[in-house]
Amino acid sequence: MVRARRPRRRHRWMPAKPKKKKKDEEKGWQKKTKKKFCAFCKDRIDHVDFKDVAALRKFVSDRGKIRARRVTGNCSQHQRDVAVAIKIAREMALLPFSTR
Repeated sequence: MVRARRPRRRHRWMPAKPKKKKKDEEKGWQKKTKKKFCAFCKDRIDHVDFKDVAALRKFVSDRGKIRARRVTGNCSQHQRDVAVAIKIAREMALLPFSTR
């Protein structure tokens, strides 16, 4: 039978560990990020055009993948419209499917 270990007793000459405040702990691993806003809502654009290749390139990575909502900051409706517009532009050969 294995005996449970007893916690070590602190010696009188050892100082107690200083307690950290919660605010100090949070600052170490959390970064204050700026809120991203939907570019289409900001400019009051209700339709995403598949022929506007310059605008669509902002939402495609260098590897050809469609960037996520949390990366671009789009709202859910405009992100869906962007994804559809990118797919149509790829079919029309305005945007590449991928790059090597």
